Amino acid sequence: MTGKITALDLGSGELSEATKAYFAKCEEKLGLVPNVLKAYAFDDKKLRAFTDMYNDLMLGESGLSKLEREMIAVAVSSINHCYYCLTAHGAAVRQLSGDPLLGEMMVMNFRAADLSPKQTAMLEFAVKLTQEPARIVEADRAALRQAGFSDRDIWDIASTAAFFNMSNRVAAAIDMRPNDEYHAMAR
Repeated sequence: MTGKITALDLGSGELSEATKAYFAKCEEKLGLVPNVLKAYAFDDKKLRAFTDMYNDLMLGESGLSKLEREMIAVAVSSINHCYYCLTAHGAAVRQLSGDPLLGEMMVMNFRAADLSPKQTAMLEFAVKLTQEPARIVEADRAALRQAGFSDRDIWDIASTAAFFNMSNRVAAAIDMRPNDEYHAMAR
């Protein structure tokens, strides 16, 4: 599969001017267009839906920091063994934290990292939601409140975990490959 972004041959759709501008902004800010965006580029409407949800969850207003949201992405992706997201979001954790070791520990086993009790509670909830969603009960939400999270924060934790569970499954189904550049970032 050398050189391919996914195992599917979906071709490339007609990109809107807004999407072209978004890709140019990615090139400017990141130095690349993430392969996940290129994978969705066969259908501008699907790409916009994906990026709108991603940008709202990961960059929008939240009681969770950008680093905490990236940590959720990595913890969920670690459970799901998502190569794409572990590579891309592991790099984001390294960049946002300034700590390459934290990025690697998050990818391998977040419980090995030196996290605050609040971060640990957040990630344990995200992992339980990933592994056993039917077993989430009020005690789980209460534990997050006890750790200092608001109900809005709990919504954001759950929404971020759910988004990455969906994204991980799509990436696995189509064998999505991360950009090579992610491997060397923030090391």
